[in-house]
Amino acid sequence: MRNVLKLPLMLCALMMASFLPSGPASADPADIAASSRSVVRVVLVARDSGKVYYVGHGSGFAVTSNLIVTNAHVVAPLQEDSTILIGIVPSQGSKSYGGKLVAVSRRNDLALIRLEEGRIPAIPLLGTPIEDGADVFAIGYPGTVDRAQGLLLDQLIEPMSPIKTTGNVSGGRTSKEFDTVLHTAPMAAGNSGGPLVDACGRVVGVNSFGSLSNGNDAEFGFAVSNRELSQFLRDAKVNFGQTSSECLSAAAASQDARERAAAERRMAAEARAARAAEKERAYSDQLRLAEREIENTRENRIAIAALLLAIAVLAGAAGGVMLDRGKRNPGIAACAGAAFCLLGALLVFLTRPSLNDAEDIATARIEKAEKDAAKKQASGDTAMQGQMLCTIEPERSRITLSETEPLAIDWASGGCINERTQYGRTGDKWTRIFVPNQEDTVSINSFDPKSGEFLTERFLLSMANMEQAREIRGRYTYGQCTSDSEVLTKLEDMQKALRQALPAQPNERLVYRCVADPDSADEDAAS
Repeated sequence: MRNVLKLPLMLCALMMASFLPSGPASADPADIAASSRSVVRVVLVARDSGKVYYVGHGSGFAVTSNLIVTNAHVVAPLQEDSTILIGIVPSQGSKSYGGKLVAVSRRNDLALIRLEEGRIPAIPLLGTPIEDGADVFAIGYPGTVDRAQGLLLDQLIEPMSPIKTTGNVSGGRTSKEFDTVLHTAPMAAGNSGGPLVDACGRVVGVNSFGSLSNGNDAEFGFAVSNRELSQFLRDAKVNFGQTSSECLSAAAASQDARERAAAERRMAAEARAARAAEKERAYSDQLRLAEREIENTRENRIAIAALLLAIAVLAGAAGGVMLDRGKRNPGIAACAGAAFCLLGALLVFLTRPSLNDAEDIATARIEKAEKDAAKKQASGDTAMQGQMLCTIEPERSRITLSETEPLAIDWASGGCINERTQYGRTGDKWTRIFVPNQEDTVSINSFDPKSGEFLTERFLLSMANMEQAREIRGRYTYGQCTSDSEVLTKLEDMQKALRQALPAQPNERLVYRCVADPDSADEDAAS
């Protein structure tokens, strides 16, 4: 086996064996595992007389689905021998890919490789400097592990999981040429070009070289800083992912969620108590109103009965006088009128409402008000609809990979969003699970029209788990908005099956607060 790789002393220092790790970092294993999906082995081989020779290897990571970042010194042999080829070996699956070198910056030891086929999940960059003392992880393919396992060349080009080591940031250092991050995560030959990530799995640098201690293994690692990497990618016109959000651990996020849930339960209990007190006040008000109304009605009835009684007395007296004087017919009519008024007075007096009826009247009015409110709520009159603008609530979110720009949605009653995507109802919320074909990420979107809360939970899955999710999704093919109960039932069944296939905790949780879009309101007013 020939070896055409000739490196200067500093780069040889990079190819050192592992050194002692520091204490464990408080990271979520799911986040580091998700980052590992993006890490690849960069293998250099040469052809000679029909035979393939191993030249060397390093590590790299995907910044887009088909662009791989590595160190310039990893691919330096290509400039010395035109027969050398690049192979990109992913961390999962069953296939490796060819690569083509598209950009090199020797000044800061960075290189960019384009995949000739295939795709690899991209990993975002941290947009802010990593804090001194922060937990970090070096992910890559150290040759010491390969040698310890006795791996052959054909095994080096088979997909396998990268090695993850942990350490701490020891500060930022500037070499003569470029900015670096000094850290204590163990590295060895082959880690070159692999990512240094934070506890949430965001790239904070590109592992490049190590220090020397009396000619022995490296004690500290140096990673090309994101400041250098970001500029390199911008110069290469790469549209890469970047996030500047604070790294909140899954445990802290879960604790916050539990505290929020407890607070919400307390608020719900307080709201129920407030509603009960309000109902009691409303009942008291209605009772007093009913009593006043009954008293007024009783007084009016008694007054009317007295008036009818007086008319009856006068009519009876007039009838008696007319009968004495021989005016029979007028007398009889007057007496009949007196009897009618007397009967009316008695009827009005006896049918006057009782004060005890006030409780029944008040109760009936309260029940009617509650039924009207429930009917209005069921019809959706109290829920948000139309075009809305949703903004992130950072204190309630766990942001690990996404930018948090405002989100515009058009919500219609019945669970239709943006006039094309049907959501399924789960209690007061509407939910839809998205399983894309070209991205190894499952997202669960939920919206509560009453509170205006829009929630996105993202799960960064392995290739095998994504294939399982896609198989489940394939059972459901209707994608448009619908009110068909049969279709909605199938959607609900699909989402239940998908939830069972997902991990308990998402890698990212974004909470948005939605309000009516003022721009759309202005447009409606103008029209």
